[in-house]
Amino acid sequence: MDKLLEVHDLVVEFPTRRGVLRALDGVSFDIAPGEILGVVGESGAGKSLTGAAIIGLLEPPGRIAGGQIRLQGRRIDDLPPHEMRRIRGRRIGAIFQDPLTSLNPLYTIGRQLTETIQTHLDVSAAEARRRAIELLKDTGIPAAEERIDHYPHQFSGGMRQRVVIALALAAEPQLVVADEPTTALDVSIQAQIITLLKRICRERGAAVMLITHDMGVIAETCDRVAVLYAGRVAEIGPVHEVIHRPAHPYTAGLMRCIPDMETERERLHQIDGAMPRLSEIPHGCAFHPRCPQAMLRCHDARPPLMPAGATRAACWLHEPAATAAVAETAR
Repeated sequence: MDKLLEVHDLVVEFPTRRGVLRALDGVSFDIAPGEILGVVGESGAGKSLTGAAIIGLLEPPGRIAGGQIRLQGRRIDDLPPHEMRRIRGRRIGAIFQDPLTSLNPLYTIGRQLTETIQTHLDVSAAEARRRAIELLKDTGIPAAEERIDHYPHQFSGGMRQRVVIALALAAEPQLVVADEPTTALDVSIQAQIITLLKRICRERGAAVMLITHDMGVIAETCDRVAVLYAGRVAEIGPVHEVIHRPAHPYTAGLMRCIPDMETERERLHQIDGAMPRLSEIPHGCAFHPRCPQAMLRCHDARPPLMPAGATRAACWLHEPAATAAVAETAR
């Protein structure tokens, strides 16, 4: 399958008076058309920063210091701001965590939708309004012909998030970056938004990068998942394999933190320690101070992503399997 988005060895840095802090360190993954890739990890892992780098919305002094981002084979990380603005919205849509701050409270929903459509598509005002109403209907807004002239404060949280999704889809983008789109919503609305994202992906052929900390959302929504830790990809692979047969100790720890309805446990598992600060990321494997399976080598050498069954994991536990796979290929 062709790759729509390719991220290769992405490095994002923040210069400070005390030195340069590296927030993303060699992040690599790809997304195919019609695929939903989940990006998961604890707070501070670099999930939202990865999305911001792809969209071209890094806050200064943050900068892309290495690697490449390609959309349909074309490199976009080095484009000037005016060219990136043409891509953002038209070819890459964005759904942010808080729908209230994503919408202008002074403008009606209809004005925000029609302006977005006319900015990126050569259509009349009447056609833009018709498309806006269809988008609201597609995203599940009842009485769309009337609600299009309402203001954001007249919508509930779930309905506002549907409007934000409609905005992200207004110019028919090929890729949608959804940054924790269900975090601020209750469970029933979460399920509706997840169903909506899956339907959009299926019917429109759009790829979705779903950023979240919720493994339940990942399991319900995604085709593949990338687990981030301290700005690095710890594991990546099919969602069923990563959830049921995690190959990285960090992924396994995340899965043990989830309540299991089939077994009785008095207390949930907790990963000891905390995500390191950018100024305190350890040498070698960034996870080794918290890892129950850490070896001496983990302290000194950073592991690359290696074959680990059906997934790839950045863990020295899988080095024998990776070496054997390379030897088999060379025969």
